[in-house]
Amino acid sequence: MTTVLRACGVTKVYGGTHALKGVDFAVAAGRVTALFGENGAGKSTLMKILAGIEQPTTGHLELAGRRTQFRSAREAADQGISIIHQELSLCPNLSVQDNLFLARELRHRGVVDRAAQRAATTAVLRRLEEDLDPDRPVGDLRLGQQQIVEIARALLQNARVLIMDEPTSALTAPEVAVLFRLIRELTAGGVAVIYISHHLDEALEIADDVAVLRDGNLVASSTADEVTLGWIVQHMVGRDPDDLFPDREPVLGAPVLTADSIVVADPQNPHRLAVDQVSLTLRAGEIVGIYGLMGSGRTELLEALAGRIVPDAGTITLDGEPLGNAGIGQRIAKGIALVPEDRQRDGLVQSMSVGQNLTLAGLSQFVRRLLVRRGAEREAVERTITEVTVKTSGPAAPIGSLSGGNQQKVVIGKALLTRPRVLLLDEPSRGVDVGAKADIFALMAAQARRGLSVLFATSEAEEALHIPDRLLVLARGVVVGEFRRGQLTREDLMSLSDGRIAAATRQEEPAL
Repeated sequence: MTTVLRACGVTKVYGGTHALKGVDFAVAAGRVTALFGENGAGKSTLMKILAGIEQPTTGHLELAGRRTQFRSAREAADQGISIIHQELSLCPNLSVQDNLFLARELRHRGVVDRAAQRAATTAVLRRLEEDLDPDRPVGDLRLGQQQIVEIARALLQNARVLIMDEPTSALTAPEVAVLFRLIRELTAGGVAVIYISHHLDEALEIADDVAVLRDGNLVASSTADEVTLGWIVQHMVGRDPDDLFPDREPVLGAPVLTADSIVVADPQNPHRLAVDQVSLTLRAGEIVGIYGLMGSGRTELLEALAGRIVPDAGTITLDGEPLGNAGIGQRIAKGIALVPEDRQRDGLVQSMSVGQNLTLAGLSQFVRRLLVRRGAEREAVERTITEVTVKTSGPAAPIGSLSGGNQQKVVIGKALLTRPRVLLLDEPSRGVDVGAKADIFALMAAQARRGLSVLFATSEAEEALHIPDRLLVLARGVVVGEFRRGQLTREDLMSLSDGRIAAATRQEEPAL
């Protein structure tokens, strides 16, 4: 194996925080190296150093055996180091084509060659089996399609080393399969790939080599065929994988939220229904899961319940009272809170602090005579930070200083500070490491024990099988199955979500 890129004794210090502590890390030509670690373990910091975005405090890099220094991301890119960031770095007001060639336009005689750019855009999207209009604004695309654009941009750079930080967090299973095929094409051509994902089984499937970071240290490395998921989790967090899902015996109360025959048109295609005649009931103290692949309608259903989307048909009632066309603010006041799928775009205000983000949706409870009671607000913020286990230097810390998992906890804490009776969570563990996932699952269970109704959507099979008391399976906007925990196998779940089993297989909810 030929080493392409190596980090030698790399440390990175931010103030008094040691993000990396003497890390030695190498990747080889034609191989996929999966890098595992919790949020805050140092993965993203190491990748930013390899890609020239950050500079090491001590230590150095070697490219093809020669000591080197990348003073900028452009300089690293010129040397063949390309990175796909965990948080999308696209310009939503620009087209797909313009995003792919931003700051590196193709030119002919000094003029941007838009015909050549369009042809290259079409070709790379065809490789990704994605039928997107090159002239369509990126802001009009769903999250998974935006992630495809991010991947396409990296593929156009003809990299020697391709760093993929959470490239599949919003992709469907078929899109992941296409990406894996492309990765194998790239490695067959000698490209070294660094693959970071919180989907451990997925990363292990594509990996040739594995490495694990914990608290800024490289604690383990091996070839992929010599390790198991249990080995990875033990080195990441020091706990058994079976401990990630909390055991609970639900104590169910009266029905709280009821949806009857909900219909929602697809925002991307008005001739198609995103949600088609879906009905459900949530009881106090119950955790209900919605499992579905991308495009199943799970997000549209939650947004309709939260008031972000007005259904085309059907009724939603809270404690027997129809909600009608009440908007999202009115429903928050009535006790329905939504944790959105895209925390960066819809859940957080990046210019605000941790504390300001936490109280943003529930600020009215701290206002008296047009003045904010700062003492009460501060007390609520500190209590919530402890309750949802946010790791932060304090309420005044910038929200951008937190890891992805801790940012997600802030979004959940913001929802809880509105004092909801119904908590809706859309992909609450997306882009979150196993340790933070366990914290979020435990938090959901704790809220249910307090009597909240919890409804969460997920595309993770293990979460769907282990977390909810009751699971609804969505496929193409239709509920194709309803099951109690333990009634469903992973294989059945996959088949149902693909629509291969008729809706007649539905298991009716037992009488309570």
